[in-house]
Amino acid sequence: MRESEQLLDSSRYRKKPDKPVVLGDTVRAIVENLVSPRQAIFAPVALLWNQLLPEELRKHSKISDISDGQMKVQVDSPSHAYELRLCSSELIKKLQQQCPHAKIKKIKFVVG
Repeated sequence: MRESEQLLDSSRYRKKPDKPVVLGDTVRAIVENLVSPRQAIFAPVALLWNQLLPEELRKHSKISDISDGQMKVQVDSPSHAYELRLCSSELIKKLQQQCPHAKIKKIKFVVG
């Protein structure tokens, strides 16, 4: 059997998809199954963070990630990062009390 005949023959056994996949449906499923539940847990954290911080610190910091019990906060200067580190244990305590589903155990401040 020639190579072209082998390819044609093998293509007969390949499973055909049941129906075409629509990209919009796939994206919607991802948002509903992954993004929305994650946002439902972490959106209250961002709101509380903004309530807990004085305006001066809030202007110079933003939450960049929350994963595996760690909240990563980007800070625009070392002095603001230092101020936030000083009050981090109190911030963690309040976040744990008011947003227990987020399971935040640590805050990491990254200057940049």
